[in-house]
Amino acid sequence: MSKGNAWVLGATGQIGRVAVQALVEDGWEVTAASRGGGRDARWDGAVRTTALDRDEDGALEAALGDGCDVLVDMVAYGADHARQLTGLADLIGSAVVVSSGAVYEDDQGRSFDTQGEPDGAPRYPVPVPETQRTVPAGDATYGTRKIQLEQGLLAAGDALPVTLLRAGAIHGAYCRSPRELYFVKRLLDGRGRRVLSYGGTSRFHPVHVSNLAELIRLAAGRPGSRVLNAGDPQAPTVAEIGEAVDAVLGRRTETLLMPGAPGDDGVGSTPWSAAHPIVYDMTAAERELGYRPVTGYVESLPETVEWIGAQLEGRDWTEAFPLMLRAYGKKLFDYAAEDVWLETYDRKA
Repeated sequence: MSKGNAWVLGATGQIGRVAVQALVEDGWEVTAASRGGGRDARWDGAVRTTALDRDEDGALEAALGDGCDVLVDMVAYGADHARQLTGLADLIGSAVVVSSGAVYEDDQGRSFDTQGEPDGAPRYPVPVPETQRTVPAGDATYGTRKIQLEQGLLAAGDALPVTLLRAGAIHGAYCRSPRELYFVKRLLDGRGRRVLSYGGTSRFHPVHVSNLAELIRLAAGRPGSRVLNAGDPQAPTVAEIGEAVDAVLGRRTETLLMPGAPGDDGVGSTPWSAAHPIVYDMTAAERELGYRPVTGYVESLPETVEWIGAQLEGRDWTEAFPLMLRAYGKKLFDYAAEDVWLETYDRKA
């Protein structure tokens, strides 16, 4: 017996591919919506697909037709999308919307947005509960737009129950900006040593796409207005992540630890590098949804590494992952600067 009709927006993205399959396996009739209207080869043939530009006036309302029991939204940002969804409350039974841990700020007002400022690295409690204060809503940054979205949706809770999932560092296949590229490419390039700032102890709580899909599946079956963190069962240090990637590729890398922040040359800086740990409290998700993670970071890593390697075959990393270039710049793989640092290190050793 069907659990109802589920619509997934952003269905061919990294999270959507897995969420669609999880909902199908749980008994939902799923419509997978994306700009291109494509489908994943792993999906059941019963999954309906549709091409949809949700930002085109009236397009989402027309596509929903008689409505759906649950709408899952991977690609919502800002006040406009909040208004769009709440304006269609009579067509949507409930919603599950992916937000971000970037909405949090510490008790001194520091957040992801202030990390480049002097003493701007946030000092969050460990772990961070959903009750932690958040950045001001606004249009300025990713985090401020996400909290703008959250506030708009939660304000309409009586008309549209929405579960908001504050995701950590999302990982898995089909990621357009995979942090693991930092280690995978170095190994494929034959780099025998790596340098990690902050003593290799940085922790930025990851969440695998299958764990996010499990949270989505559970929230779809238990509608309510709530905010929940989304994270893996472990939050490994950056040094532990490097060692795990080594193990997947059967390599051994010497890790050199830089005691403080990376320099202006970028040496020692990684996509996880942070002065203080960022770890999310998963207690509420366990309590409210009965959430149990379906995988851990290390267990899920081989598929991710294999997929990254396949994307790099015959292509420069900047072509394979342009969003990584946009986010981190070419310093991410500035081996010349790294070699200068290593020569200085060796002379002092």
